Amino acid sequence: MPDTSFYTVAKKPPIAWVHLNRPDKKNAMNPPAWREAQPLFEDLDQDPDIRVVILAAHGSCFSVGIDLVEMAGELPEIMEKEQMGGVKWRLLKRIGALQDTMSCIESCRKPVIAAIHGYCIGAGLDMVTACDIRLCSRDAVFSLKEAAVGFVADVGVLQRIPLIVGQGIARELAYTAKTIDAARAREILLVNEVFDDQAALMAGAQAMAEAIAANAPLAVEATKNVLNHGVGKSIDDGLRYVASMSTNIVPSKDLMEAFTAFMEKRPPKFTGQ
Repeated sequence: MPDTSFYTVAKKPPIAWVHLNRPDKKNAMNPPAWREAQPLFEDLDQDPDIRVVILAAHGSCFSVGIDLVEMAGELPEIMEKEQMGGVKWRLLKRIGALQDTMSCIESCRKPVIAAIHGYCIGAGLDMVTACDIRLCSRDAVFSLKEAAVGFVADVGVLQRIPLIVGQGIARELAYTAKTIDAARAREILLVNEVFDDQAALMAGAQAMAEAIAANAPLAVEATKNVLNHGVGKSIDDGLRYVASMSTNIVPSKDLMEAFTAFMEKRPPKFTGQ
């Protein structure tokens, strides 16, 4: 497991818990937050004992977003007096690296459940929209904040949130930078479920992760792959792709185990083979 300073990782097969762990700064995302995510999720992707990841946070909230003060040194091009082509070219590459922090969650083969409490603002919202499923506690609040601080959200939320809440709501949130509560987040389908408190949220995330982990890993991972591939594609494109995916993973030992377990009237024991 890669060393991290911003995240804690607890592998409890078949589930891994990843926590944002800068509670004294309300989990504001400093340079380590952006550098450490990709190797962390690559490790979870490759771990055969892990079938589901839960992304949560220590402290009073999920995240208040990017740490603008600490990140200023990571983006020196912004302060260049002469904004010439070479400066812009370097900045483009740096923004791409920041985008990878969020995209690595989406591309991780294992389903990722976000368990959100308290503030989930700016880059925090970017991060949870890259997850497969979002759950929250009643105290959660959300804001697509970038327009209020003078820049465009450029690390993924504008691409992902319309797929979750629709174009009209996405544009309202982006243009107004308004804050919404957990009830409104549930109403617009930003979150799947709202829990009374953080303890209930964590228990709910655990229960959902266990339900996912009980299914055949190959099938779950292939399903995530097909769903990700289908974004922006036609139904016909998606059908061709899923036919290829199905051809690649069938038959499998898990499929045979499902048949055998059904005949023997017992729960299946899937191995991912």
